[in-house]
Amino acid sequence: MADEMKNVCDVLIIGGGGAGLAAAIEARSTGARTILVEKNPELGGTTAWSIGSFTATGTPQQQKAGIEDSTDAHFADMPKFAGPDADRDNPELRRLFVDNANDTLRWLMSLGVEFFGPMPEPPHTKPRMHNVLPNSRAYIRLLGGHAKKIDIDIRCGFRATRFLLDGDRVTGVAGEGPGGPVEISAKTVVLASGDYAANADLKAKYISEAVSRVDAMNPTATGDGHEMAFPLGARVLNGDMLSGPNLRFIPPPRETIDRRLPPSRFITRIMKLALTYLPAKLLNPFVLRFTTTSMAPELDLFRSGALLVNKHGARIEAPPPQLGLRIAEQPDKMGYVIMDSALARKYSAWPDFIATAPGVAYAYFDDFRRTRPDIFHKADSIADLAKILGMDAAALDDAISAHNGGDTPNKLAAPPFYALGPAKSYIVLTDGGLAVNGNLELLGHGDKPVPGLWAAGSAGQGGLILKGHGHHIGWAFTSGRIAGRNAASAAKGNG
Repeated sequence: MADEMKNVCDVLIIGGGGAGLAAAIEARSTGARTILVEKNPELGGTTAWSIGSFTATGTPQQQKAGIEDSTDAHFADMPKFAGPDADRDNPELRRLFVDNANDTLRWLMSLGVEFFGPMPEPPHTKPRMHNVLPNSRAYIRLLGGHAKKIDIDIRCGFRATRFLLDGDRVTGVAGEGPGGPVEISAKTVVLASGDYAANADLKAKYISEAVSRVDAMNPTATGDGHEMAFPLGARVLNGDMLSGPNLRFIPPPRETIDRRLPPSRFITRIMKLALTYLPAKLLNPFVLRFTTTSMAPELDLFRSGALLVNKHGARIEAPPPQLGLRIAEQPDKMGYVIMDSALARKYSAWPDFIATAPGVAYAYFDDFRRTRPDIFHKADSIADLAKILGMDAAALDDAISAHNGGDTPNKLAAPPFYALGPAKSYIVLTDGGLAVNGNLELLGHGDKPVPGLWAAGSAGQGGLILKGHGHHIGWAFTSGRIAGRNAASAAKGNG
């Protein structure tokens, strides 16, 4: 009997990222017996891979800075990021987000999460971007610890594969646990399983075959929840929207100190004081180590004459916005950014920067020389550069000659020559969320709510367009909290 009761709960959460943890904590806070399952060995999801910024209005940080803002203004500004796609947005969910984001940020702070900001990010009309300290893992570490403290049953290494049904009502899930097949019965279920950036079939179906070949930043974002929901009549909205493909330099061979820092109050307060009061000259080396580790090279670098070649030295020909897509077709899906001394000088001072952490820091040529020696390569000739990179010298010479040909105004001709790389292409996330209503109930056959099932985060994005920094994280935690509360309330009524 005890073993049978072990797999019975009021609210079951599928997914252990930001949305799932928020849903579980809110459900448990109502007294509901809550189980959270996560297919990976540990909690985190795409939240743990993110930059971690959170965009909201009316926050303590805005108030302290004397910034007068409103949810109405935030609601009006969000579509500006979407450009011509703005009319594809879901205004009901956008309203739900902006009206609740402030409360969610304060809730995160009550659990120990610290933020620095707010920072400006045009076209926002007011500074709204709050950057988490010391890094995005703080969310998972602090919320995961709180979840265990309040007796949420967390089961990592459990991959949900299908919903259990009683008629059309979802009554739990079947899946594979560390010991084999398991079924968990629940009065209600919240699907917080993330996006499908790492699912080649779904990317090919909703976006394109070319995009399906691009790797995901989070290789475990395989759209399992989407595929579980399709037999219930669920449908994807804005399936062709995504963040990426983005060209990014490979991470350092060893994890940098900024990613290893624990989210202790002492460390986050020291960081906040430093960010607020230290001169940029003293602060920049630390901040730029993060920037050069995590950010993508600006497309203007290629418009100004930089050349992208593959690992064999062959030229990758494409307009700058398409380079991230084209590099995925190359051997090992990698390449190198080639520059000469003239271009290096140009990208050594404002306004020509190689990479940026929005609102925090800009990384120039010398910053990469200092902080990323593992991807910084220099030679006095093209032949010597090819030797350093392990390329065929003739192939690299041909690539640069073709690049310099004709009326090209920005030729690579002034030694010494430089290469930054390897660089690879990644999809940060896909925005094709399952359709939900204003209560975050998942919509199935006939666009009717599936009894017993809610969705949150990327899985329950429901057509909401979240362009701009801080909106995906904000939606993950905000929608997770709302879905968790609603599922718990329904579980009480169902029990």
